[in-house]
Amino acid sequence: MFTASELLEKINSHIADLQFTRTPKGLYAPVEYVLSMGGKRIRPVLMLMAYNLYQEDVTRIYAPATGIEVYHNYTLLHDDLMDRADRRRGKETVHKVWNDNTAILSGDAMLILAYQFMAECSPVFLKEVMDLFSLTALEICEGQQMDMEFEQRNDVTAEEYLEMIRLKTAVLLAASLRIGARLGGASAEDADRLYDFGMQIGVAFQLKDDLLDVYGNAKVFGKNIGGDILCNKKTYMLIKAFEHADAGQRNQLNHWIQAENFQPAEKIAAVTELYNQIGVKAICENQMLEYSNRAMESLAAVSVAEEKKEELKKVIENLMHREV
Repeated sequence: MFTASELLEKINSHIADLQFTRTPKGLYAPVEYVLSMGGKRIRPVLMLMAYNLYQEDVTRIYAPATGIEVYHNYTLLHDDLMDRADRRRGKETVHKVWNDNTAILSGDAMLILAYQFMAECSPVFLKEVMDLFSLTALEICEGQQMDMEFEQRNDVTAEEYLEMIRLKTAVLLAASLRIGARLGGASAEDADRLYDFGMQIGVAFQLKDDLLDVYGNAKVFGKNIGGDILCNKKTYMLIKAFEHADAGQRNQLNHWIQAENFQPAEKIAAVTELYNQIGVKAICENQMLEYSNRAMESLAAVSVAEEKKEELKKVIENLMHREV
């Protein structure tokens, strides 16, 4: 059994050695740039961890593990363009370094490359893997569309938001685990349990992201703090703030949402103070805890030796306490 950090080192080394030799270079340079940014690589690591519950030679699934990471980075590339985000992982985003058209086209290339890598899995599981990967990719588009539509609405419920992040974020973590498990020889039942484990930690992961956007450290987080507040993004924090605010607090929240001329730092500070008064941080943390407990229940039902599950348990602990 490998630790998560050992698997991270392995997949990082493999991705660093990738050679994109096709031309024109202008198409592939942004791909190399995005993949060189690093990041947590949580999706390929989860795939390798699930596989490692059943098999030792993790090198056999480096291709699909790379595929899931290339796909994830493709979604980030297009997300950054749609959000007009300037920075990702402490570096300038692709559309800032190059331009919008390059970000679109190189992102498209990454999606195709992801499918090529994924298709290098064992022929025995090829249809099952590609069917799940395609469904997951479609669900992520559905989640992104919901997110975009939420921008035009003022009545988004917490339940709707949680469904959106399940689709936009959680399904890819869940699919990573299921694919790794099946390629390793897991039963359909165990694969289902690991898929559910991934779904629960995926929602918790996004809730933590929402929390860090307000309460994180910009230098550690790799993104500017308060970005969600500045663009009035319908996050779990904002939805719960409106749900629990008194009339005065609700008026102040609406004032800042409708404000057009303001100093960014002033708006971030004012909304954060309202969140503090309302107790939104604790509400978000309690919801995260609920999802992490469900994840633990799903993991407990997986029929492998308990000691083999230790690294996956640590994933939950690290998720709950992460700063990036």
